[in-house]
Amino acid sequence: MYYKLKLSIIIPAYNEQKYIKQILERVQDVNLDGIDKEIIVIDDGSTDSTVSILNEVQDIILLRNERNIGKGASVRKGLQQSSGDVILIQDADLEYDPVEYPNLLRPILDGKVKVVYGSRFLNKDIRIFGSNRIILPFHFIGNKFNSLVTSLLYNINLTDMETCYKVFRKDVLDKIKLRSRRFEFEPEITSKILKRNYKIHEVSISYNPRNFEDGKKITWLDGVKAFYYLIKYRFFD
Repeated sequence: MYYKLKLSIIIPAYNEQKYIKQILERVQDVNLDGIDKEIIVIDDGSTDSTVSILNEVQDIILLRNERNIGKGASVRKGLQQSSGDVILIQDADLEYDPVEYPNLLRPILDGKVKVVYGSRFLNKDIRIFGSNRIILPFHFIGNKFNSLVTSLLYNINLTDMETCYKVFRKDVLDKIKLRSRRFEFEPEITSKILKRNYKIHEVSISYNPRNFEDGKKITWLDGVKAFYYLIKYRFFD
């Protein structure tokens, strides 16, 4: 249906022994109609069995940080090794399902946009309590606040700035200098994309939230930092 291209899937992983094998199986199994997949996993200094599991997985590019240096630094390392025409960022747990890849890629493959974000809240009934919640309450409040700040700063309507699923044409990232080491990667890359006048197209995605007992790592403090970096990168590079 589309011309032949390569998709680079960048997966930073830190202490994800519980989920890493399952998510890689899902990534490898997703059908992309002949699009080549390049799977780049960056182990961020894991201290559990993540590396041992990854060493047994075939058809991936495995990069390692000797110590934990953060998601942003790991993604940047993956970007340096990527050779795809399109870049997609995937978390190493089961919160985000690779079955969404075709919908995320379609606007880019159709030539409509160069940047797509998978939104957990677009056209959704928001549930933050109960067994069928779509996100943890404090994460929801922080994310909605920072998404609103982003929208006000750049005169856009963005519903999910901190989503993991960010997809880009490679030439977009070639023009952007990233510096973030940890979770401030999300506001930095969003701000720099918007400052260069690229449109962010949101696609509704499914989401299966986990809690801290299951290994979730981002906290309310990261939300406060995200607000700071949104302001910083709006007025400074």
